[in-house]
Amino acid sequence: MHPIFRNFALGAAIALGAPFASATVLTFDDIVGPDGYAAVPANYGGLDWSASGLSVFTGEQAPFTAHSGQGRVTTDWIDGGAVASTIRFLAPTVFDGAWFSGYADSSVRFDLYFGGQLVASSTSLQLSESPAFLDAGWNGAIDTVVVSSAFQASYVMDDLTFESAAQVPEPGSLALMAAGLGLAGAVRRTRTRTRSGTRAG
Repeated sequence: MHPIFRNFALGAAIALGAPFASATVLTFDDIVGPDGYAAVPANYGGLDWSASGLSVFTGEQAPFTAHSGQGRVTTDWIDGGAVASTIRFLAPTVFDGAWFSGYADSSVRFDLYFGGQLVASSTSLQLSESPAFLDAGWNGAIDTVVVSSAFQASYVMDDLTFESAAQVPEPGSLALMAAGLGLAGAVRRTRTRTRSGTRAG
C-alpha cells in the first residue's frame, strides 16, 4: 500500500477507536458512608450532582442488585422525595447509558438536554432484580441527563457511562473516512492488477 494511504488508514483507525477507548464509567464503588449510605459528592466524576437527589447505596438488599462492585446510586429514601434526578455535565458529552435494577412494578428512562432544550428521551426500562443496561439512545452531545422513575427509591443505578463529545467523530466524518478507506483499497487492487499484467506481458 502506498505510504499516503497507509498513513490515512492508520489515522482513521485511531480516530474511530478513540471514542471507545476514552469512555468513562462511574462505578460509585469508591464512595463509602456509614451504614452503607453516602451522599454523592457534588462534583463526583467531573459531573455536577448537586441537583440530583441521589445517594450511594453499598449494602446488599434485594431487588437492588449492583452491576459491578457494591456501590450504586438511588433516590433519597424520604417521603415526598423526587422521582426525577438531574445530573449535569460540565462540558458537552455523549451519554451512553447506565445499568439499573429495582422493583419490578417500576421503570426508568433518561431525558437528555442540551442548552436547556430536550433533545431526546430513551425508551423506558422495566426494572427487575437482575441489572439491565438502559441505552441513552442518542449519539449527539448533551449537557444534562434526567433520570425519571414512576416511584421514589424504586431503582438503583450503576456503571454510568459517558464520553467527551469532542472525541466523537461526526457521522459525516465517519462516512468520509470510510469512503477514503474504500478508495485506498480500490487503488491498491488496481495497482496490484496492473503490476500482475505487466509481469505477465
